[in-house]
Amino acid sequence: MSQAHFVAIGGTTRSGSSTERALAAALGFAEARGAKITLLGAEAIALPHYAPEKPDRSDEARHLVATIRSADAIIIGSPGYHGAISGLVKNALDYVEDTSRDNRCYLSGIPVGCLATAAGWQAAVATMTQLRTIVHALRGWPTPIGVAINSIPGPDGGDPVAAEAVQSQLSLMINQQFEFLRA
Repeated sequence: MSQAHFVAIGGTTRSGSSTERALAAALGFAEARGAKITLLGAEAIALPHYAPEKPDRSDEARHLVATIRSADAIIIGSPGYHGAISGLVKNALDYVEDTSRDNRCYLSGIPVGCLATAAGWQAAVATMTQLRTIVHALRGWPTPIGVAINSIPGPDGGDPVAAEAVQSQLSLMINQQFEFLRA
């Protein structure tokens, strides 16, 4: 395979959110292994509500779908809002429907890493479960490890995304995606 293209989708409308930092860190591990990377953060996925009956798409929506079509591996990250994925991320994933008539329908045959951030473990894990369910519905292959991140700073006040355990999990998730691509 030529240079693998890893695409990360997600984030929040808050600049520098823990979700976007986690997605960027994961992409950093992929880039270090020689992958081409693209981050579709909050600005790129702040799209009009998905309306399947209306074929007209904004330039941003067409860019999202074209980028997904070009991906060899995808990472989806969402904050946990009330124990669920954010509307911003869900709406972006709804646009994957535009690939339904492609030879590679939806996320078919693509390794997908899922990560969730939330102010507490319960919401992070619930959000992770939803992401994995959506990936299955879109025919993607979720990596065995997903990364749930409790975004509440520890007693030392450090960035939870930068914690060694989180970085190790992100690296492992990327390694699993490369293993899938080699298989």
